Amino acid sequence: MIRTKGTHTVTVGAHNLARLTEAAFERHGDYESTYFEGQWLRSGDSFERTRRLAGGLVELGIQPGDRVVVMMANCPEVVISYIALWRAGAAITPAIFLLPPDELRHVLADSEARAIVTTPEFLGTVRAAAEGVDTLKFILVAGQEEDGVIRLESLEDADPIDIVSRADDDLAALMYTGGTTGRAKGVMLSHENLWYCGKASEEASFIPGLNRTLVPLPLAHSFGLIVTIVGAHGRERNQSALMRWFDPVGFLTLVQELGIQRTPMVPSMIQILLTQPLEDYDLSTWKVINSGASPLPLDAAQEIERRVPGVKILEGYGCTESGAVISVQPHAAPKLGTVGKPLPGYEVRLDGGDGGPDAEGLGEVIVRAKGVMQGYWKSPDVTAETIVDGWLHTGDIGKFDEDGYLSIVDRKKDLIIRGGFNVFPRDIEDAMVEHPAVALCGVVGRPDPKYGEEVVAYVQLVPGSEVSEPDLVAWAKQRLGGYKYPREVHILEGVPLTPVGKIDRKRLRTLS
Repeated sequence: MIRTKGTHTVTVGAHNLARLTEAAFERHGDYESTYFEGQWLRSGDSFERTRRLAGGLVELGIQPGDRVVVMMANCPEVVISYIALWRAGAAITPAIFLLPPDELRHVLADSEARAIVTTPEFLGTVRAAAEGVDTLKFILVAGQEEDGVIRLESLEDADPIDIVSRADDDLAALMYTGGTTGRAKGVMLSHENLWYCGKASEEASFIPGLNRTLVPLPLAHSFGLIVTIVGAHGRERNQSALMRWFDPVGFLTLVQELGIQRTPMVPSMIQILLTQPLEDYDLSTWKVINSGASPLPLDAAQEIERRVPGVKILEGYGCTESGAVISVQPHAAPKLGTVGKPLPGYEVRLDGGDGGPDAEGLGEVIVRAKGVMQGYWKSPDVTAETIVDGWLHTGDIGKFDEDGYLSIVDRKKDLIIRGGFNVFPRDIEDAMVEHPAVALCGVVGRPDPKYGEEVVAYVQLVPGSEVSEPDLVAWAKQRLGGYKYPREVHILEGVPLTPVGKIDRKRLRTLS
């Protein structure tokens, strides 16, 4: 698209994310679009804020291509900051607000961030992390101004600006991932990568009339980010309620009070909801749960559908490197226990070692699409290992059924080899949560002199339940094969989760 600004010609890529959000406003107009902490916000006000904030960022000195870290709990300012930064030509670097100073410092330094946007409650962490990061010039804080920081809202006093020229293959987001197994790596996602994944996801998941959504996901995670981009592609006006962070009672209350129809969630949220008195709430408007980020136990999917009549689980699959999504369940023909079919335009194959699946139909999921990342930031060697001949190697083991539905068995790196036999942690976890007293389960391997590795399970009980660790071992032995069942089961007050709700195996391994 060519736009004129004064005497200058500005070229905006066809897949520019700032232009995508601008087009969404032009298409749908001004309406009550976002509900947050008791108040509806209008799309027109939010759009004007992004235009003015973009102008303030440019006046401050943010240049095209600059990386700007955004570290906030969910709030409207997260999305406003993302769009304003894209409008100013910068690249966003979302950071989960639970990061400790050392990990945040790694993100700031590795990305060579020029600025960070945060909120007052995280300012102490930001200050500690910023020490010694020479590239960091500005700390922007929503709702607060004091020495050494700039109040984010003060930048909105600037004149609104048109979209700064950026090409489709320019960096839009630098997403850090992989921190549970080592130093987090920066995933480079262009405007086209995210635009394409968002468009393909919208095409695959659109359901007419389901346009009131509740978002409990952290917007700093790739799942939360792509939900935002899918919304910008939306064909209908969508009203979204945003939770600062997930709370099961608050979640159910919002579903009831706002007539929520659809919710994107991660499996741990669904499992936590199953510990609540769901029958005490009017959840009759709730029709769809889009589950992703990690595999959902089949038992949990069946139980939530049983206890919430009318709701349907649509599980999907993806990774940050794919733009966030690879496959989704078709609404017209879902199949529980699978993650659906590949998105439009996403080619998916299984590599069992010889270019195809092994004798059991298993193989590493590899994918090729315009949504696949450009590579890892400043890591050409790791990029070359991960993207081979244009195919992204996900590290996930999958299997297709006769109808073309994909199932994810487990992560290659999480595979436990006990006495020469392959043990997938997810098999054990799915079996353990079928026990009526078990709410969550995480499984890891620990070194063993006889078998090489031993299977160890950590469980969190349903509130009010009682069961002994030996009883759980005996129960698992009856349900699982002789080489599979965990010889050790440890009951924890809470199974550790990553900030986005996945089982934190790195922490569990420190307990083994």
